[in-house]
Amino acid sequence: MPVAVIRRIREDIAAARMRDPAARGGVEIALLYPGLHAIWAHRVWHALWRRRVRFLARAGSQVTRWLTGIEIHPGARIGRRFFIDHGMGVVIGETAEVGDDVMLYHGVTLGGRQREGGKRHPTLGNGVAVGAGAKILGPVRIGAHSVVGANAVVTRDAPADSVLVGVPAKARPRRGNEDTRALLTAPEYSI
Repeated sequence: MPVAVIRRIREDIAAARMRDPAARGGVEIALLYPGLHAIWAHRVWHALWRRRVRFLARAGSQVTRWLTGIEIHPGARIGRRFFIDHGMGVVIGETAEVGDDVMLYHGVTLGGRQREGGKRHPTLGNGVAVGAGAKILGPVRIGAHSVVGANAVVTRDAPADSVLVGVPAKARPRRGNEDTRALLTAPEYSI
């Protein structure tokens, strides 16, 4: 394996260890975290997609979905240190763009709202965290370091450092002392 690939895998494992308080060690993470397996497979399928080997890329992404319960379209653009915690039911559409250091929980959808071609899926800035069951729909932009609460339904853009909650989600500025993990699990920010 090329050195760059090994470096990237180690970076992913370190990111998982940092974000998941239940993580006990690198070997456990590498072998037992389906979110990482889905991301690693996505990198292969995305490389094929970009080389226009589209059928094989789609077939591979379907196999990954069957094995992990996580559906990432091979056309989606995913940044570094992306972490999916638990993962079952995560769906990421073809034109989605995910920045560096983004974290998603189970049941999150980065989905489209229209059938026309072009940009149909969300763009998440660096450092965004999305709570369990949240849906971000359409070609919306979520600014860097924002937090989307559990079960929120986001259909509009949000600036950086926002907290988005509700159905439909409303954005408010993030306060300087608010911890991301606390925001994701606070009962007042979930449905």
